[in-house]
Amino acid sequence: MKNVYFIGIGGIGMSAIARYYNHAGYNVSGYDKTPSKITAALKEEGISVHYTDDISFVPEDVNETLVIYTPAIPKDMGELVYVMEKGYRTVKRSLALGEIASTQQCLAIAGTHGKTTTSTLLAHIYTHSGEGCSAFLGGISKNYHTNLLLSNNKVIVAEADEFDRSFLQLYPEIAVITSTDADHLDIYGDTDTIRAAFAEFAGQIKPSGYLIMKKGISLALEDVKAKVFTYSFTESADFYPSEVEILQGGYFKFNLNYPQFKIAGSNETVAAGTIEGCLMGVPGWINAENAVAAAASALLGGISPEKIREALAAFSGVERRMDIHVNRPECAYIDDYAHHPKELSSAIGSIRNIFPGRKVCAIFQPHLYTRTRDFANDFAQSLSMLDQLILLEIYPARELPIEGVTSKIIFDNVTISDKIMIKKENLMEYLENKKDIDILVTFGAGDIDRLIVPIKEMLEKRMNIKG
Repeated sequence: MKNVYFIGIGGIGMSAIARYYNHAGYNVSGYDKTPSKITAALKEEGISVHYTDDISFVPEDVNETLVIYTPAIPKDMGELVYVMEKGYRTVKRSLALGEIASTQQCLAIAGTHGKTTTSTLLAHIYTHSGEGCSAFLGGISKNYHTNLLLSNNKVIVAEADEFDRSFLQLYPEIAVITSTDADHLDIYGDTDTIRAAFAEFAGQIKPSGYLIMKKGISLALEDVKAKVFTYSFTESADFYPSEVEILQGGYFKFNLNYPQFKIAGSNETVAAGTIEGCLMGVPGWINAENAVAAAASALLGGISPEKIREALAAFSGVERRMDIHVNRPECAYIDDYAHHPKELSSAIGSIRNIFPGRKVCAIFQPHLYTRTRDFANDFAQSLSMLDQLILLEIYPARELPIEGVTSKIIFDNVTISDKIMIKKENLMEYLENKKDIDILVTFGAGDIDRLIVPIKEMLEKRMNIKG
Protein backbone atom coordinates (compact mmCIF):
# COMPACT_ATOMS: atom_id res chain seq x y z
CA MET A 1 0.00 0.00 0.00
CA LYS A 2 1.16 3.51 -0.83
CA ASN A 3 -2.04 5.41 -0.08
CA VAL A 4 -4.32 5.37 2.94
CA TYR A 5 -7.64 7.12 2.40
CA PHE A 6 -10.01 7.93 5.28
CA ILE A 7 -13.77 8.43 5.04
CA GLY A 8 -14.60 10.39 8.19
CA ILE A 9 -11.02 11.52 8.83
CA GLY A 10 -12.01 14.24 11.31
CA GLY A 11 -13.28 11.84 13.96
CA ILE A 12 -11.17 11.62 17.10
CA GLY A 13 -10.37 7.93 16.60
CA MET A 14 -9.95 8.18 12.84
CA SER A 15 -7.61 11.17 13.03
CA ALA A 16 -5.22 9.30 15.37
CA ILE A 17 -4.91 6.44 12.86
CA ALA A 18 -4.48 8.96 10.02
CA ARG A 19 -1.61 10.57 11.94
CA TYR A 20 -0.07 7.14 12.52
CA TYR A 21 -0.01 6.28 8.81
CA ASN A 22 1.16 9.78 7.87
CA HIS A 23 4.07 9.46 10.31
CA ALA A 24 4.89 6.05 8.81
CA GLY A 25 5.36 7.69 5.38
CA TYR A 26 2.14 6.79 3.57
CA ASN A 27 0.25 9.21 1.34
CA VAL A 28 -2.68 10.03 3.64
CA SER A 29 -5.83 11.94 2.66
CA GLY A 30 -9.52 11.87 3.41
CA TYR A 31 -13.03 13.24 3.64
CA ASP A 32 -14.97 14.72 6.50
CA LYS A 33 -18.37 16.36 6.63
CA THR A 34 -17.30 19.71 8.09
CA PRO A 35 -14.07 21.58 8.91
CA SER A 36 -13.00 21.40 12.55
CA LYS A 37 -10.06 22.02 14.85
CA ILE A 38 -8.94 18.45 14.19
CA THR A 39 -9.10 18.68 10.39
CA ALA A 40 -7.20 21.99 10.52
CA ALA A 41 -4.47 20.29 12.55
CA LEU A 42 -4.34 17.38 10.09
CA LYS A 43 -3.86 19.82 7.21
CA GLU A 44 -1.02 21.51 9.08
CA GLU A 45 0.62 18.07 9.35
CA GLY A 46 0.50 17.67 5.56
CA ILE A 47 -2.64 15.54 5.27
CA SER A 48 -5.08 16.51 2.50
CA VAL A 49 -8.69 16.87 3.71
CA HIS A 50 -11.82 17.77 1.73
CA TYR A 51 -15.45 18.32 2.75
CA THR A 52 -17.54 17.31 -0.27
CA ASP A 53 -18.68 13.78 -1.12
CA ASP A 54 -16.66 13.51 -4.34
CA ILE A 55 -15.08 10.31 -5.71
CA SER A 56 -12.46 12.33 -7.64
CA PHE A 57 -10.57 12.74 -4.36
CA VAL A 58 -10.19 8.98 -3.87
CA PRO A 59 -6.70 7.79 -5.01
CA GLU A 60 -7.04 6.13 -8.39
CA ASP A 61 -4.77 3.11 -7.83
CA VAL A 62 -7.08 0.48 -6.37
CA ASN A 63 -4.28 -2.02 -5.65
CA GLU A 64 -2.09 0.44 -3.76
CA THR A 65 -4.79 2.12 -1.66
CA LEU A 66 -6.20 1.13 1.72
CA VAL A 67 -9.54 2.76 2.60
CA ILE A 68 -10.46 3.14 6.27
CA TYR A 69 -13.94 4.31 7.20
CA THR A 70 -15.90 5.05 10.34
CA PRO A 71 -19.20 3.22 10.97
CA ALA A 72 -20.71 6.65 11.67
CA ILE A 73 -20.68 7.27 7.89
CA PRO A 74 -24.04 6.46 6.19
CA LYS A 75 -23.86 3.30 4.11
CA ASP A 76 -25.18 5.12 1.02
CA MET A 77 -22.48 7.84 1.14
CA GLY A 78 -21.15 8.23 -2.40
CA GLU A 79 -17.43 7.74 -1.75
CA LEU A 80 -18.05 4.68 0.43
CA VAL A 81 -20.30 3.07 -2.19
CA TYR A 82 -17.67 3.82 -4.87
CA VAL A 83 -14.71 2.21 -3.07
CA MET A 84 -16.79 -0.85 -2.20
CA GLU A 85 -17.91 -1.31 -5.82
CA LYS A 86 -14.44 -0.72 -7.28
CA GLY A 87 -12.78 -3.35 -5.08
CA TYR A 88 -10.55 -1.19 -2.88
CA ARG A 89 -9.36 -2.89 0.31
CA THR A 90 -11.86 -1.28 2.68
CA VAL A 91 -11.85 -1.74 6.47
CA LYS A 92 -13.55 -0.17 9.46
CA ARG A 93 -11.50 1.95 11.84
CA SER A 94 -11.68 -0.76 14.50
CA LEU A 95 -10.05 -3.38 12.26
CA ALA A 96 -7.26 -0.97 11.30
CA LEU A 97 -6.56 -0.28 14.97
CA GLY A 98 -6.73 -3.99 15.76
CA GLU A 99 -4.14 -4.78 13.09
CA ILE A 100 -1.78 -2.11 14.45
CA ALA A 101 -2.28 -3.24 18.07
CA SER A 102 -1.71 -6.92 17.23
CA THR A 103 2.00 -6.28 16.65
CA GLN A 104 2.63 -4.88 20.16
CA GLN A 105 1.79 -5.41 23.84
CA CYS A 106 -1.68 -3.90 23.97
CA LEU A 107 -3.10 -2.12 27.02
CA ALA A 108 -6.78 -1.47 26.30
CA ILE A 109 -9.22 0.74 28.21
CA ALA A 110 -12.91 -0.07 27.75
CA GLY A 111 -16.12 1.23 29.32
CA THR A 112 -19.26 3.14 28.41
CA HIS A 113 -17.66 6.15 30.09
CA GLY A 114 -14.32 6.99 31.67
CA LYS A 115 -12.20 5.35 28.99
CA THR A 116 -10.80 8.51 27.36
CA THR A 117 -9.42 10.05 30.55
CA THR A 118 -8.18 6.68 31.84
CA SER A 119 -6.40 5.78 28.58
CA THR A 120 -4.86 9.26 28.32
CA LEU A 121 -3.69 9.00 31.93
CA LEU A 122 -2.16 5.58 31.30
CA ALA A 123 -0.37 6.80 28.16
CA HIS A 124 0.88 9.81 30.12
CA ILE A 125 2.25 7.59 32.92
CA TYR A 126 4.22 5.52 30.40
CA THR A 127 5.48 8.60 28.57
CA HIS A 128 6.31 10.68 31.67
CA SER A 129 8.13 7.70 33.24
CA GLY A 130 10.51 7.52 30.28
CA GLU A 131 9.36 4.02 29.28
CA GLY A 132 7.27 5.40 26.43
CA CYS A 133 4.32 3.93 24.55
CA SER A 134 2.33 4.41 21.40
CA ALA A 135 -1.22 5.51 22.12
CA PHE A 136 -4.44 5.92 20.15
CA LEU A 137 -6.64 8.17 22.28
CA GLY A 138 -10.27 9.29 22.13
CA GLY A 139 -9.41 12.84 23.14
CA ILE A 140 -6.65 15.42 22.82
CA SER A 141 -4.10 15.11 25.63
CA LYS A 142 -3.39 18.51 27.20
CA ASN A 143 0.11 17.34 28.10
CA TYR A 144 1.03 16.45 24.51
CA HIS A 145 -1.59 18.34 22.43
CA THR A 146 -2.42 15.29 20.33
CA ASN A 147 -4.47 12.08 20.30
CA LEU A 148 -1.54 10.02 19.00
CA LEU A 149 1.69 9.16 20.81
CA LEU A 150 4.48 7.19 19.13
CA SER A 151 7.34 5.30 20.75
CA ASN A 152 9.93 2.61 19.99
CA ASN A 153 8.73 0.77 23.10
CA LYS A 154 6.50 -2.08 21.95
CA VAL A 155 3.60 -1.05 24.20
CA ILE A 156 0.41 0.39 22.75
CA VAL A 157 -2.36 2.05 24.77
CA ALA A 158 -5.68 1.84 22.94
CA GLU A 159 -9.08 3.23 23.78
CA ALA A 160 -11.38 0.25 23.27
CA ASP A 161 -14.65 1.63 21.91
CA GLU A 162 -17.81 -0.44 22.42
CA PHE A 163 -19.72 1.39 19.65
CA ASP A 164 -20.45 -1.02 16.78
CA ARG A 165 -18.58 -3.69 18.85
CA SER A 166 -15.31 -2.10 17.74
CA PHE A 167 -13.39 -3.31 20.80
CA LEU A 168 -13.79 -6.92 19.70
CA GLN A 169 -10.91 -6.33 17.26
CA LEU A 170 -8.48 -6.04 20.20
CA TYR A 171 -6.67 -8.86 22.03
CA PRO A 172 -4.95 -7.03 24.88
CA GLU A 173 -2.36 -8.06 27.45
CA ILE A 174 -3.93 -5.80 30.06
CA ALA A 175 -7.46 -4.37 29.89
CA VAL A 176 -9.55 -2.10 32.08
CA ILE A 177 -13.34 -2.02 32.13
CA THR A 178 -14.52 1.20 33.78
CA SER A 179 -18.29 0.85 33.33
CA THR A 180 -20.93 -1.17 31.51
CA ASP A 181 -23.96 1.12 31.78
CA ALA A 182 -26.64 0.99 29.10
CA ASP A 183 -25.69 2.97 25.99
CA HIS A 184 -25.76 2.56 22.20
CA LEU A 185 -29.08 0.73 22.46
CA ASP A 186 -29.53 1.39 18.73
CA ILE A 187 -26.67 -1.10 18.28
CA TYR A 188 -27.18 -3.50 21.19
CA GLY A 189 -30.90 -3.39 21.90
CA ASP A 190 -30.68 -3.95 25.66
CA THR A 191 -28.31 -3.88 28.65
CA ASP A 192 -27.81 -7.66 28.71
CA THR A 193 -26.46 -7.60 25.15
CA ILE A 194 -24.06 -4.76 26.04
CA ARG A 195 -22.74 -6.72 29.00
CA ALA A 196 -22.37 -9.83 26.86
CA ALA A 197 -20.18 -7.82 24.45
CA PHE A 198 -18.02 -6.59 27.33
CA ALA A 199 -17.72 -10.18 28.60
CA GLU A 200 -16.64 -11.27 25.11
CA PHE A 201 -14.04 -8.48 25.09
CA ALA A 202 -12.78 -9.62 28.50
CA GLY A 203 -12.48 -13.14 27.13
CA GLN A 204 -10.08 -11.88 24.45
CA ILE A 205 -7.48 -10.76 27.01
CA LYS A 206 -4.44 -13.01 26.71
CA PRO A 207 -4.38 -15.86 29.29
CA SER A 208 -1.09 -14.50 30.69
CA GLY A 209 -2.61 -11.04 31.07
CA TYR A 210 -4.86 -9.08 33.41
CA LEU A 211 -8.39 -7.70 33.56
CA ILE A 212 -8.85 -4.70 35.87
CA MET A 213 -12.56 -4.17 36.45
CA LYS A 214 -14.35 -1.52 38.49
CA LYS A 215 -15.76 -3.16 41.60
CA GLY A 216 -19.50 -3.66 41.33
CA ILE A 217 -19.58 -4.42 37.61
CA SER A 218 -21.39 -7.70 36.98
CA LEU A 219 -20.17 -9.66 33.96
CA ALA A 220 -20.19 -13.34 33.03
CA LEU A 221 -16.47 -14.11 33.21
CA GLU A 222 -16.52 -17.87 32.51
CA ASP A 223 -14.51 -17.42 29.31
CA VAL A 224 -11.91 -15.08 30.83
CA LYS A 225 -8.51 -16.79 31.11
CA ALA A 226 -6.68 -13.68 32.38
CA LYS A 227 -6.29 -12.94 36.10
CA VAL A 228 -9.02 -10.55 37.29
CA PHE A 229 -8.39 -7.60 39.63
CA THR A 230 -10.88 -5.03 40.92
CA TYR A 231 -10.48 -1.31 41.59
CA SER A 232 -12.59 1.27 43.36
CA PHE A 233 -12.33 4.83 44.61
CA THR A 234 -15.02 4.51 47.27
CA GLU A 235 -14.49 1.08 48.84
CA SER A 236 -11.90 -1.60 49.48
CA ALA A 237 -10.79 -3.53 46.37
CA ASP A 238 -7.56 -4.95 44.92
CA PHE A 239 -6.55 -1.39 43.99
CA TYR A 240 -8.08 1.38 46.13
CA PRO A 241 -7.18 4.71 47.77
CA SER A 242 -6.92 5.51 51.47
CA GLU A 243 -6.24 8.70 53.45
CA VAL A 244 -8.20 10.62 50.81
CA GLU A 245 -8.03 14.43 51.12
CA ILE A 246 -9.94 16.99 49.05
CA LEU A 247 -7.70 20.03 48.75
CA GLN A 248 -8.66 23.57 47.79
CA GLY A 249 -9.89 23.72 44.20
CA GLY A 250 -11.17 20.14 44.26
CA TYR A 251 -7.75 18.48 43.91
CA PHE A 252 -7.49 14.99 45.41
CA LYS A 253 -4.60 13.58 47.45
CA PHE A 254 -4.54 9.93 48.50
CA ASN A 255 -2.48 6.82 49.12
CA LEU A 256 -2.96 4.09 46.52
CA ASN A 257 -3.00 0.52 47.84
CA TYR A 258 -2.18 -2.43 45.60
CA PRO A 259 -2.00 -6.25 45.99
CA GLN A 260 0.82 -8.66 45.27
CA PHE A 261 1.15 -9.32 41.55
CA LYS A 262 3.45 -10.48 38.78
CA ILE A 263 4.51 -7.91 36.20
CA ALA A 264 2.86 -8.69 32.86
CA GLY A 265 5.11 -10.66 30.54
CA SER A 266 7.61 -11.60 33.27
CA ASN A 267 8.03 -13.80 36.33
CA GLU A 268 8.94 -10.87 38.58
CA THR A 269 6.66 -10.71 41.62
CA VAL A 270 5.89 -7.39 43.31
CA ALA A 271 4.82 -7.47 46.96
CA ALA A 272 1.62 -5.75 48.07
CA GLY A 273 2.20 -2.13 48.98
CA THR A 274 1.10 1.50 48.91
CA ILE A 275 1.98 4.47 46.72
CA GLU A 276 1.87 7.24 49.30
CA GLY A 277 1.04 10.88 48.62
CA CYS A 278 -0.56 10.64 45.17
CA LEU A 279 -1.67 14.16 44.21
CA MET A 280 -3.77 14.59 41.07
CA GLY A 281 -2.70 17.30 38.64
CA VAL A 282 -6.33 17.95 37.70
CA PRO A 283 -9.31 18.46 40.03
CA GLY A 284 -12.48 16.40 40.46
CA TRP A 285 -13.19 13.02 42.06
CA ILE A 286 -13.93 11.47 38.68
CA ASN A 287 -10.33 12.12 37.58
CA ALA A 288 -9.06 10.60 40.82
CA GLU A 289 -11.15 7.46 40.24
CA ASN A 290 -9.83 7.10 36.71
CA ALA A 291 -6.30 7.55 38.09
CA VAL A 292 -6.73 4.43 40.26
CA ALA A 293 -7.54 2.36 37.14
CA ALA A 294 -4.68 3.88 35.11
CA ALA A 295 -2.18 3.42 37.95
CA ALA A 296 -3.26 -0.22 38.37
CA SER A 297 -2.60 -0.85 34.66
CA ALA A 298 0.78 0.85 34.85
CA LEU A 299 1.82 -1.12 37.95
CA LEU A 300 0.88 -4.42 36.30
CA GLY A 301 2.81 -3.29 33.23
CA GLY A 302 5.97 -2.75 35.26
CA ILE A 303 6.05 1.03 35.89
CA SER A 304 7.50 1.82 39.32
CA PRO A 305 5.32 3.32 42.09
CA GLU A 306 7.53 6.42 42.30
CA LYS A 307 7.20 7.10 38.55
CA ILE A 308 3.42 6.68 38.78
CA ARG A 309 3.15 9.18 41.65
CA GLU A 310 5.21 11.73 39.69
CA ALA A 311 3.14 11.23 36.53
CA LEU A 312 -0.23 11.68 38.29
CA ALA A 313 0.91 15.04 39.68
CA ALA A 314 2.08 16.14 36.21
CA PHE A 315 -1.13 15.16 34.40
CA SER A 316 -2.83 18.15 32.73
CA GLY A 317 -6.03 16.44 31.61
CA VAL A 318 -7.84 15.95 28.31
CA GLU A 319 -9.51 18.55 26.14
CA ARG A 320 -13.30 18.50 26.63
CA ARG A 321 -13.01 16.37 29.80
CA MET A 322 -13.67 18.59 32.83
CA ASP A 323 -11.81 21.26 30.86
CA ILE A 324 -11.64 24.53 32.84
CA HIS A 325 -11.30 27.50 30.46
CA VAL A 326 -12.07 30.38 32.84
CA ASN A 327 -11.48 30.32 36.59
CA ARG A 328 -11.98 33.64 38.29
CA PRO A 329 -13.57 34.38 41.69
CA GLU A 330 -16.54 36.04 40.00
CA CYS A 331 -17.04 33.48 37.22
CA ALA A 332 -15.79 30.11 35.93
CA TYR A 333 -16.40 28.28 32.65
CA ILE A 334 -15.95 24.52 32.15
CA ASP A 335 -16.46 22.37 29.06
CA ASP A 336 -17.09 18.62 29.23
CA TYR A 337 -17.90 15.90 26.69
CA ALA A 338 -20.55 14.25 28.92
CA HIS A 339 -23.41 12.94 26.77
CA HIS A 340 -24.77 10.06 28.88
CA PRO A 341 -26.82 10.48 32.09
CA LYS A 342 -24.19 8.77 34.27
CA GLU A 343 -21.46 10.97 32.79
CA LEU A 344 -23.55 14.08 33.47
CA SER A 345 -24.22 13.20 37.11
CA SER A 346 -20.52 12.32 37.68
CA ALA A 347 -19.37 15.56 36.06
CA ILE A 348 -21.85 17.73 37.98
CA GLY A 349 -20.79 16.05 41.22
CA SER A 350 -17.13 16.74 40.42
CA ILE A 351 -17.90 20.37 39.60
CA ARG A 352 -19.56 20.81 42.98
CA ASN A 353 -16.38 19.38 44.57
CA ILE A 354 -14.26 21.90 42.70
CA PHE A 355 -16.57 24.88 43.31
CA PRO A 356 -18.42 24.19 46.59
CA GLY A 357 -21.38 26.42 47.34
CA ARG A 358 -21.40 28.01 43.86
CA LYS A 359 -24.36 28.26 41.46
CA VAL A 360 -23.97 25.89 38.50
CA CYS A 361 -25.63 26.67 35.16
CA ALA A 362 -25.18 24.13 32.35
CA ILE A 363 -25.81 24.27 28.62
CA PHE A 364 -26.61 20.75 27.40
CA GLN A 365 -26.81 19.60 23.79
CA PRO A 366 -28.34 16.09 23.60
CA HIS A 367 -26.51 13.74 21.21
CA LEU A 368 -28.52 11.35 18.99
CA TYR A 369 -32.28 10.88 18.76
CA THR A 370 -32.04 7.25 19.91
CA ARG A 371 -30.00 8.09 23.03
CA THR A 372 -32.42 10.91 23.88
CA ARG A 373 -35.40 8.57 23.45
CA ASP A 374 -33.86 5.73 25.44
CA PHE A 375 -32.62 7.81 28.39
CA ALA A 376 -34.89 10.87 28.52
CA ASN A 377 -35.93 10.31 32.14
CA ASP A 378 -32.35 9.57 33.23
CA PHE A 379 -31.12 12.74 31.49
CA ALA A 380 -33.81 14.74 33.28
CA GLN A 381 -32.80 13.28 36.64
CA SER A 382 -29.10 14.12 36.10
CA LEU A 383 -29.80 17.64 34.84
CA SER A 384 -32.02 18.28 37.86
CA MET A 385 -28.80 18.29 39.92
CA LEU A 386 -28.06 21.74 38.42
CA ASP A 387 -29.13 25.16 39.63
CA GLN A 388 -29.90 26.34 36.08
CA LEU A 389 -30.35 24.52 32.77
CA ILE A 390 -30.10 25.82 29.21
CA LEU A 391 -31.21 23.01 26.89
CA LEU A 392 -30.37 22.97 23.17
CA GLU A 393 -31.87 20.96 20.34
CA ILE A 394 -30.69 17.39 19.67
CA TYR A 395 -27.49 16.98 17.64
CA PRO A 396 -28.41 14.20 15.18
CA ALA A 397 -24.90 13.05 14.17
CA ARG A 398 -25.46 9.96 12.00
CA GLU A 399 -29.22 9.67 12.64
CA LEU A 400 -32.42 10.80 10.98
CA PRO A 401 -35.15 12.40 13.16
CA ILE A 402 -37.51 10.15 15.11
CA GLU A 403 -41.10 11.32 15.38
CA GLY A 404 -41.92 12.71 18.80
CA VAL A 405 -38.27 12.74 19.95
CA THR A 406 -37.04 16.26 20.74
CA SER A 407 -35.21 17.92 23.62
CA LYS A 408 -38.62 18.65 25.13
CA ILE A 409 -39.02 15.05 26.35
CA ILE A 410 -36.01 15.73 28.61
CA PHE A 411 -37.00 19.31 29.46
CA ASP A 412 -40.49 18.48 30.70
CA ASN A 413 -39.15 16.11 33.36
CA VAL A 414 -36.34 18.32 34.72
CA THR A 415 -37.46 19.24 38.23
CA ILE A 416 -35.58 22.52 38.73
CA SER A 417 -37.64 25.62 37.93
CA ASP A 418 -34.76 27.68 36.46
CA LYS A 419 -34.65 26.07 33.01
CA ILE A 420 -35.01 27.20 29.40
CA MET A 421 -34.98 25.65 25.92
CA ILE A 422 -33.20 27.65 23.25
CA LYS A 423 -31.89 27.27 19.70
CA LYS A 424 -28.11 27.07 19.38
CA GLU A 425 -27.99 30.09 17.08
CA ASN A 426 -29.65 32.23 19.76
CA LEU A 427 -27.45 31.04 22.63
CA MET A 428 -24.69 33.65 22.52
CA GLU A 429 -27.17 36.53 22.53
CA TYR A 430 -28.96 34.94 25.50
CA LEU A 431 -25.68 34.53 27.43
CA GLU A 432 -24.57 38.07 26.68
CA ASN A 433 -27.75 39.37 28.31
CA LYS A 434 -27.63 36.91 31.24
CA LYS A 435 -26.45 38.73 34.36
CA ASP A 436 -26.20 35.96 36.96
CA ILE A 437 -23.49 33.66 35.53
CA ASP A 438 -21.44 32.07 38.31
CA ILE A 439 -20.29 28.61 37.16
CA LEU A 440 -21.11 27.98 33.47
CA VAL A 441 -20.69 24.53 31.90
CA THR A 442 -21.14 23.23 28.35
CA PHE A 443 -22.04 19.53 28.05
CA GLY A 444 -22.39 17.38 24.92
CA ALA A 445 -20.72 15.29 22.21
CA GLY A 446 -22.10 17.18 19.19
CA ASP A 447 -20.94 20.48 17.74
CA ILE A 448 -21.31 22.38 21.02
CA ASP A 449 -17.51 22.51 21.09
CA ARG A 450 -17.71 25.21 18.39
CA LEU A 451 -19.10 27.52 21.09
CA ILE A 452 -16.17 27.13 23.51
CA VAL A 453 -14.07 29.98 22.17
CA PRO A 454 -16.99 32.45 21.74
CA ILE A 455 -18.22 31.73 25.28
CA LYS A 456 -14.75 32.06 26.77
CA GLU A 457 -14.08 35.33 24.95
CA MET A 458 -17.48 36.74 25.95
CA LEU A 459 -16.95 35.94 29.63
CA GLU A 460 -13.39 37.29 29.68
CA LYS A 461 -14.50 40.50 27.99
CA ARG A 462 -17.31 40.90 30.53
CA MET A 463 -14.96 40.40 33.47
CA ASN A 464 -12.31 42.74 32.08
CA ILE A 465 -14.92 45.45 31.57
CA LYS A 466 -16.08 44.99 35.15
CA GLY A 467 -12.48 44.96 36.39
